[in-house]
Parts: sequence; C-alpha cells; structure tokens
Amino acid sequence: MYNFVLHLPKYRLAVQYKLIKRRRSTLDEPIIPTKKRLNLKYRVGGLTRKFFRYVFEHKAVKKLLGTNIAFMLIVSSFIPTNTLGNTNVGEIISIDGAEAPIHTNIAIQNPVDNDNMIITQGYKLFHPGLDIDGITGDTVKPIKKGMVETVEFSNVGYGKHVIIDHGNNLKSLYAHLSKIYIKEGDEVDTNAVLGEMGSSGYSFGDHLHLEVRDHGIPINPLSVLN
Repeated sequence: MYNFVLHLPKYRLAVQYKLIKRRRSTLDEPIIPTKKRLNLKYRVGGLTRKFFRYVFEHKAVKKLLGTNIAFMLIVSSFIPTNTLGNTNVGEIISIDGAEAPIHTNIAIQNPVDNDNMIITQGYKLFHPGLDIDGITGDTVKPIKKGMVETVEFSNVGYGKHVIIDHGNNLKSLYAHLSKIYIKEGDEVDTNAVLGEMGSSGYSFGDHLHLEVRDHGIPINPLSVLN
C-alpha cells in the first residue's frame, strides 16, 4: 500500500491518495502447484505431503468437495435403506428343482409326542424319575441332543432301556421300552426316535420311565423339561 498526501493551504484543501495492490485471489492460483510453489528443498516425504496439502486446501477444491458431499447426502435420503445394506440375509437351497426338507432341532422337549404329557408317578425318594403314560408302540425321543452311551436289552429292572449322554455330566435314561432303534455311540438330536414305549422289565403296564442324572445323581426331570 502506498499513501500520498498533498496539502493546498491556499485553497484549504488536502488531497490524500492511497494505492493498494489487489491481493491475488486463491481461485486464480492453479490447482496443481508448480515446482516453485512446492519448494524443491523438501525431502520426498515432505514434498508429497505439501503437494496434497496444497491441492486439498485450495478454495476451488474445497468448494467442489463440499458441493458433492451435500449432493450425496440429499440423494441418499431418497434411497430405501435395504438397498444400502440388508442385514437380513436369507439363503435358498434348491437341489435339482426339488424342495429340501427342513428339520427343526428343539433344545429341550418332552420324550413323547403327546401334547399333554400325563405323569402317572412323579419324582420322589424311592422313585428317582417320572412315569409317563402311554401305550405300546408310542415313539420315544431324547429330551435333548447327545450321544448314546448305553443300550440294554434286559428282562428285569429297567427292561429294555437307553442312556443318553448330553454333555456337561448330564444324562437321561429311558426305560421299559418295547423296541430300540439306536445303538451305542450314535449321535442323536431331538428328531431321532430312540425306540417305542412298552412294558419290559419290572413294569405294571405300558409307560415310559424317564430319569435325569446330574453328575450321576438323579434329579427331578421336570427341573430340566420346564
């Protein structure tokens, strides 16, 4: 800036003149800087950093980026959410055009298919299990998945019976069966059929005797089923 003042006392006037050099607009600067602007004395890392700093701090670039971001925010508000990211992913499996059967494995279930399980004798001191009413031929399933530990074909005591190891020292026993369909070492889930209800061993009629043992100690099966 240059300042020049001229006094004219005869005319009682004072003329002041200021010359201000116009600042160069950053919009007139090139977006890609020249070597002179970058100062080649910088080492390679510093030169690269200065280059990108110069470019992204340029007013024209800032204005362009700001406009594009605002445009994207407006457009995205009209796009349905499920087109941007769907968290519910379904998988359809088709084999030769035929529908594959779907099996649902339940964590805990009653050992018989009756909707209303009828208990004829409950858990007590000299009866460490439940007697569940039914007729010979009713299917018996495990209360939960596990491995077949014992299969016995006896005519006394529990009669034909099965013991399932469910892990974590929890086991279940199914006694007085008429038929057994599995063998020791089988892995079974809640869809497996262990056998059929009957009256083998010491029994006074068709029923299933169910026991549940925790660390080898009989517990009330209802504490597991409920």
